[in-house]
Amino acid sequence: MATTKWTLDPTHSELEFKVKHLMITTVTGAFHEFTAELETEEEDFSNAKVSFEAQIASISTNNTDRDNHLKSADFFDAEKFPTLKFESATLTKDGDDYNLNGDLTIKGVTKPVKLKVEFGGIATDPWGNIKAGFNINGKINRTDFGLTWNAALETGGVMVSEEVRILGELQFVKQA
Repeated sequence: MATTKWTLDPTHSELEFKVKHLMITTVTGAFHEFTAELETEEEDFSNAKVSFEAQIASISTNNTDRDNHLKSADFFDAEKFPTLKFESATLTKDGDDYNLNGDLTIKGVTKPVKLKVEFGGIATDPWGNIKAGFNINGKINRTDFGLTWNAALETGGVMVSEEVRILGELQFVKQA
């Protein structure tokens, strides 16, 4: 069977993360420059291969000082590690949706992650392009990847949670 390639439509995609701050509110950030591809031999995307790469320099939390801190050696060390990467191991069907398992590399550390993928469907745009939409979500522990900076609070707890929620809305274009 022939392999079908799909590439990310960046103008209709977003990748966000959410982290607890002071253990009382959630701060949202995003990567504004990223690419992704998927290759499949199946009509329903089961067993597709997925690859993803984000530019650390494109991180934004709507606060320049915080963004610069995240890009520093305290967190992502963007100068030394300019990208984060994901390579799938398996994409398995779960009802109408999927479970995506693969290796995430941040700051030179690669760890397995599990993500839930909700299939949004396939549609053809007004220009004849076939598009597929996916909602991706999951959680990682940032300290597993060497993102260990934190500060203890006088009231107990820490400034930044270890758990990071990942949220993606990704639209792919079928390649001819």
